[in-house]
Amino acid sequence: MNSLPPFVWIIIAVAAVIIFWLIAVFNGFIRLRNRTQEAWSDIDVQLKRRHDLIPNLIETVKGYAAHEKELFEKVTAARASAMNAEASGDKQQIEKAENALSATLKSLFAVAEAYPDLKASANFAKLQDELSDTENKIQAARRFYNGNVRDFNIKRETFPSSIIAAIFGFTKFDFFAADEPEKQPVTVKF
Repeated sequence: MNSLPPFVWIIIAVAAVIIFWLIAVFNGFIRLRNRTQEAWSDIDVQLKRRHDLIPNLIETVKGYAAHEKELFEKVTAARASAMNAEASGDKQQIEKAENALSATLKSLFAVAEAYPDLKASANFAKLQDELSDTENKIQAARRFYNGNVRDFNIKRETFPSSIIAAIFGFTKFDFFAADEPEKQPVTVKF
């Protein structure tokens, strides 16, 4: 039986190692991309929950603070904008609309502080607790998403996996960040 020269075995071994490395890096990108997409889905679920709670909250507050019509209109418009953005699927548009909705909700709760009967309402307290819980879940989902984005982008940008990312077209994910209005304190005028 004819034996191959040692340098051929070395070339075969090196080629096998490179192929296994390529497969491992590619699969790593797939795993990180899927985790990031799953994290975005988690944000989406919590945003939908918030959208469902807002009409009940507005109706409860309306009973006590009927003359705050402008604020109710702003919250309703912000909710509609957020739902339209979500339907578009554009992550940047969703982020902007959700940040605006968060700001108007902060204003709604700040106004509610001026109405002792409203604050004492069990229905309002329950809705406020549910919305607060949802906001906490949204923040946790955003952090989880941003952590996955960070991991994916680091792998995508570091050598030598950046070569594989370029070859297979793995594109960068954007972080979910707070808008400037969301970073500002809420102002309430009576």
